[in-house]
Amino acid sequence: MRKLIYTGLLMAIIVTLIVSCQPTLETVPIEQQTLDLVFDSQDSAGVQANKFLYDMYTHIPSIYNRVGDDFLGSATDDAISSNTSNTSVQQLAKGTYSSNGYPDDQWANEYTAIRQANIFIDNIDRVPLIGRLSNGTPMNRVWKAEAKFLRALCYWELVKRYGGVPILGDTVFQLGDNLQIPRNSFGDCINYIASQCDTIADSLRPDPIDPAFIEMPTKAAAMALKARVLLYAASPLYNGGNIDPGSSLTGYTNYSAERWKEAADAAKAIIDLGVFSLDTTSFNDVFITQDNNERIFARQGGNGTRVENGNGPVGYTTQINNGRTSPTQELVDAFGMANGKPITDPTSGYDPQNPYANRDPRLYATVFYNGARWLGRSVETFEGGQDKPGGTHQQTRTGYYLRKFMGDFKNTNVYSNHSDDDILFRYAEVLLNYAEVLNEYLPTPNQDVYNAVEAIRKRAGLNPYQLAPGLTRDQMRTIIHNERRKELAFEDQRYYDVRRWKEADTAFNKTLHEELIYQLGSGQLTYQAVPVFNMVFQSPRMYFAPIPYSEVVKNRNMIQNPGW
Repeated sequence: MRKLIYTGLLMAIIVTLIVSCQPTLETVPIEQQTLDLVFDSQDSAGVQANKFLYDMYTHIPSIYNRVGDDFLGSATDDAISSNTSNTSVQQLAKGTYSSNGYPDDQWANEYTAIRQANIFIDNIDRVPLIGRLSNGTPMNRVWKAEAKFLRALCYWELVKRYGGVPILGDTVFQLGDNLQIPRNSFGDCINYIASQCDTIADSLRPDPIDPAFIEMPTKAAAMALKARVLLYAASPLYNGGNIDPGSSLTGYTNYSAERWKEAADAAKAIIDLGVFSLDTTSFNDVFITQDNNERIFARQGGNGTRVENGNGPVGYTTQINNGRTSPTQELVDAFGMANGKPITDPTSGYDPQNPYANRDPRLYATVFYNGARWLGRSVETFEGGQDKPGGTHQQTRTGYYLRKFMGDFKNTNVYSNHSDDDILFRYAEVLLNYAEVLNEYLPTPNQDVYNAVEAIRKRAGLNPYQLAPGLTRDQMRTIIHNERRKELAFEDQRYYDVRRWKEADTAFNKTLHEELIYQLGSGQLTYQAVPVFNMVFQSPRMYFAPIPYSEVVKNRNMIQNPGW
């Protein structure tokens, strides 16, 4: 923990470079000189303070190829890395990591941002900001609420990885302060994040978001964060299903059905705003168009083709693609047919010799398969095909490439720039959250559960999209879990969904498959699912990330997670 505080102090000094000021010799501490420059009592526009606030956004984890150049989804049963070396994401998938090197460690990053937020909150009222929102909220209050939202989001990034973590409140620790700070309980952290969201919601920008401030959190962003946090808190891993019996650090020690109700109320409040809707233009437009009614909050990514270049099929000469992500046969099989039936249903119409025909349209927007059109030709992932030529060149290991988050380049020869923001909260997730928590709370699913799930299926293009009447809670749960997998693939959800459902012992402890395709001399294709990768999940310890070893060594009050 001491390392984090020192890092935060150094960052305050670095701000001097950001504002491009040349300090003169003074008798007051350098940090105070810097703060006086940033939070200038004569700067009514808040130019330097705004730069300080903007820097906090850089600490929000990205989604795209974040974990050692791979999507976190490649540490699940949805995909594997096309890189055959011992990648960070492969270590996550096999459990070959330790407390000395967790591949997606965010401890120092998030606590650096939390301290930065506390500095901002403690000092922004020194800046005489002019202006108000259209609803009359003063800008000092808006900016302070934004900093508190980012701080709450940082705490959530910690809690979903580690369980309960130290809550620092508004304190800005200094050198010499007592830094032997214990972890707060999981429940304390959940209550803190949720209460922060409640406190700041009405001080944030109203919805729908003004396109001029597309990267800023709104009231609905705070509500969406709260809804997700309460969803996790109600889930089996945390809601009385503690992997460390008697410990409050990794969950509640008692089960309460009311936690499902609280999560349902939080999700319903967003629905009742009447501001958001599912984008029916195109499933893929949600991710490449900034101004859409499904987007709630995103990490700004600019305009570019980073996802295409990093993950596109490798056999093209007009564009350099690295084909980094190889979706699995398990993920492809999760997408049923366009008629809404799973491929295992003998009445679904699924043809193993023509496996990509008449499928759930989301499959075509998520995965490149053999025969998919891209950059003016058909993708070839059969053995020896242009996009699976063999040899040492990085290429698909499963017969599939990632398609999601990319622009529409089926019939062009080159890419063109498009918005590639990381969508962190969108309305489809809110509907799925609501359906899940309400289904778990009620003895049998009611019409509200059906409506939420069917809205997702209808937007997907399933026909018919309606579910069979009279489903049991267990049957509906299976459907909701699968809809989450399809709808939210590669959005940093499944890695944690399977854990919070407490199903990782089986779902992430199995052999994954590729689709081995051969083209015969007649041009006919043959398909065979063959093993390609063995996932390993070590229970119970892999349900939570290890607290960094350096923090445990420095802080005698820092309790390590079970098994580490």
